[in-house]
Amino acid sequence: MTVRVTWVQPEDLVGHELRQAVEDGRDAQAVARRWYEAGGAPAPERAGASTSPAPELRALAERLLDELALLDSPLARDEPTELAAIRAACPNWPAPRPDAQPVSRDRLHAAWLGRAAGCLLGKPVEKLPLDGIRALARATGNWPLTTWFTARNLPAPLAATYPWNRRSAPNSLAENIDGMPEDDDLNYPLLTVLLLQRHGPSFTTGDLARLWLDELPAGRTFTAERVAYRNLLDGIEPPHTARHRNPFREWIGAQIRADVHGWTHPGDPSAAAEQAHRDAVLSHTANGVYGAMFTAAVLAEAAGGESDVHGCLAAGMRVVPPRSRFAHAVRFGVAAARDSAGFDAVADRLHAEYGGYHWVHVLPNAALLAAALTHADGDFSLSICRAVSGGWDTDSNGATAGSLTGLLAGAPSLLPERWTTPLKNRLASSVTGFGSIGFDELAEQTHRLTQKEALCP
Repeated sequence: MTVRVTWVQPEDLVGHELRQAVEDGRDAQAVARRWYEAGGAPAPERAGASTSPAPELRALAERLLDELALLDSPLARDEPTELAAIRAACPNWPAPRPDAQPVSRDRLHAAWLGRAAGCLLGKPVEKLPLDGIRALARATGNWPLTTWFTARNLPAPLAATYPWNRRSAPNSLAENIDGMPEDDDLNYPLLTVLLLQRHGPSFTTGDLARLWLDELPAGRTFTAERVAYRNLLDGIEPPHTARHRNPFREWIGAQIRADVHGWTHPGDPSAAAEQAHRDAVLSHTANGVYGAMFTAAVLAEAAGGESDVHGCLAAGMRVVPPRSRFAHAVRFGVAAARDSAGFDAVADRLHAEYGGYHWVHVLPNAALLAAALTHADGDFSLSICRAVSGGWDTDSNGATAGSLTGLLAGAPSLLPERWTTPLKNRLASSVTGFGSIGFDELAEQTHRLTQKEALCP
């Protein structure tokens, strides 16, 4: 029996790296010609591996990946990865807010619940095209999206055309939700709690790498994280783990690891962004890193007492190089949301602009997240529903939207019960010490990390 490990086998990575080269302006035509003449496949549209295995191309794939890494990108000057260069590119880098308020357990509890609910809402339609998401919801009377997806009364031909995510359907449709199932969008925040408990905010990227090897099963990693994990096992040190044969280094993975960095730095988006940077560079570069820094800064601003979602987004933009594609994506999303009364039109405009990217890439998802949050104007239900209804990485976008708007809501009692009751105060996880943990206990543990005595372990 052949075991095919997706996201790491060289012959599956070349197509993705060629796609990344086009996106960041490198001239890879000669490499592409050699790859396709040898029988190599382009990057699959939605999966991690090509349709048919091609182990006979592995040696060539390894050589071509190394050649592609030597090509210079004309965008590198405007999209640095090193923190000093990022700060130098940001003329309005934020200072701590002098009026910041301590973040309460209730607010953290609402943020955890919001992250879980938004993630769970998006799980059954992850990977589906926008047309499929709309068709499934419309067929069950749930469009515009206002509540959980369901298979009840769904026409069989439509279900066959747009099948639910096979891993998520058994536990994320309205009729079978029974607590919050395991998901990487929750596992990574749990790992961040563990990281800060063990090492405090002065942790190094190496500390995080060792934590992954000790506590994170390799099979629970995907895209850039799986490549970085493989690189660690091959003896490659951070931050080279993010660059070596890693075509997913500008995808969304680092962004979904950023929430706790923001929650635990109320009113200090600068410190939150710098901490998120140390986390992100284990597996990501440039725009992939900005996604984490932006999210951490947005959430830090909210944790410090900012009650307006638009002010939080503005704080996040101050830690992102303004000439980067990430900054452009956020600005594009905000402008699209402000230009249209209906969110379907907003989503259509975003897909017209960013439809050429893979659905897990950080740029289309950044545009969508910014648009959803702007259009919903801070409303929790509208925010997670718009983030999910726009497609692409539905569970990740729903999770981040829920995290922010849950935090802004201020308490679990202020979130609609249709979102919180099915969670049953129970989160499944394979992360050590967090199996079947309650969200109230998570809030308590996270709150302790914001206290002064917790900052010097």
